[in-house]
Amino acid sequence: MTHSTIYALDFDGVICDSAVETAITGWKAAGTLWGDMPTAAPQAIIEQFRLIRPMIETGYEAILAMRLLYLEESIEAICNDYGDKIQRLLSEAQITVDELKKLFGETRDTWIENDLADWVNMNPLFANVATKLQLLGNQSTWYIVTTKQERFVKQILKANAIELADEQIFGLDRNMNKMEVLKTLLKTHPNDTLHFVEDRLPTLLNVLNNTELKSVKLIFALWGYNTPQDKALAAQQSVTLQQLEDFLE
Repeated sequence: MTHSTIYALDFDGVICDSAVETAITGWKAAGTLWGDMPTAAPQAIIEQFRLIRPMIETGYEAILAMRLLYLEESIEAICNDYGDKIQRLLSEAQITVDELKKLFGETRDTWIENDLADWVNMNPLFANVATKLQLLGNQSTWYIVTTKQERFVKQILKANAIELADEQIFGLDRNMNKMEVLKTLLKTHPNDTLHFVEDRLPTLLNVLNNTELKSVKLIFALWGYNTPQDKALAAQQSVTLQQLEDFLE
């Protein structure tokens, strides 16, 4: 019986450098909730957003993060007290997480409808990743495991001439967390070796601490949205630290 290598790849921060687009979508959406915010996101705030991007697990949080930056909260204050600060904003705005997810998706949909080329341009793939994925499709079975809505993943893949079947994209729409997706993939490929590439250390640590996932090979994407502290901590764990040039090699 032959054993194959199967890949489960995170999307934002591993395949796609979406930080600028996420910041702008978050700003646009925040502007519909808080009328005091200018129409266009200031460049300085977009640059600040990159620094707090490692805190964000799901895209809709960018709405709250951009609001915090507009209110001139410091990067340090946001990073030190992120959970409480976004909960406070949710309460003040009297809005639910599901409503924020819907607003975030609809804001993106409107941008795509009005200017698809601009939206795609704001979602560049990391260097040489398109070529690597085109080659991977010829050699191995691979999946995307992401908290992004699947229709946006498909748009970006299509724009970069990367073919992947719909059933190989596990996004926000499935209402499954990443650990549940990985368990599903292990059942689908019981005789193969599953490699999971992720740029968020908390996600990798959750997998590492789950006994049902002990066979999954974990790869920490150093080029993604993580901090120097994350990198130092990851070096002490049972995960492979990888640079972009070694991705999928």
